[in-house]
Amino acid sequence: MISETTELPIRRSGIAAVLVKKVDGEDRVLLLKRASRTLNGAWCYIGGGIETGEKAWQAAQREIWEETGINIRTLYTGNTFDQFYSPATNDIYMAPVFVGYVDDDQEVVLNREHSEYEWLRFSDAKERATLPGNDEVLAFVEKHFVKKVPTDWLRIELPGQVIADY
Repeated sequence: MISETTELPIRRSGIAAVLVKKVDGEDRVLLLKRASRTLNGAWCYIGGGIETGEKAWQAAQREIWEETGINIRTLYTGNTFDQFYSPATNDIYMAPVFVGYVDDDQEVVLNREHSEYEWLRFSDAKERATLPGNDEVLAFVEKHFVKKVPTDWLRIELPGQVIADY
């Protein structure tokens, strides 16, 4: 008997973004509580789809603005991915993670997709994050973007910025 194998598709149509900010001199990460049909009640970082013609980093910048009202000025590619298997669509969703640094005085203005937000210590955020794997992404971001100074190679040149070419 010959067995056939079917490849499991990988869907790469979205982004994830983790925002970091100093609160009383301490690094905090933003988690949002979902208030929509998708993941209702879940605490997570920013996520969303890539629109036609957008680069992934542009989608991250737009989603950050749409979900929080934050006009991000410093953005890095996280060099890691948010991923999960969807039994409903029988595919693996894989999204690049972006890391943004937020000015201390920047306020959050939630859109209708979220009911609450909180700037948490990384240890608390890893416990609060609803989806398995989100804690690993947060630990990665803490290790490489908070406890270390991220390499300029990962920094994304946003419009209006000048980044030195090394």
